[in-house]
This record gives sequence, C-alpha cells and structure tokens, in this order.
Amino acid sequence: MPPFDQDLEIAVIEGNSIHRVAFPCRRVFGGWVNANNGEHVAVQPTHWRIWLG
Repeated sequence: MPPFDQDLEIAVIEGNSIHRVAFPCRRVFGGWVNANNGEHVAVQPTHWRIWLG
C-alpha cells in the first residue's frame, strides 16, 4: 500500500501500456492529490514509487 504524506511517482495501466503521471502525487484520505498544488487527481494507480524528481 502506498504511504501517506510522501511525494510519489504513480502510474496506471491502460490497455497494454503503463502511463506515469508527470508530476509528484500524494496519497490522501479519499484519493490522490498533485503534490505541487494540492489539486485532486482522478486516478487509481496500479504502480507507485518514491518521487526522485
């Protein structure tokens, strides 16, 4: 399970491809937000790792 309160790189599988989100995200109660501006990100990631920048 992805940690809370940490910048993460997240990705989703669509068809046969993995697509990563181009900005750091944070897991919050109820979903995900853009770590840069706090806006909700409508995604259910299948992959994640620590954001290295």
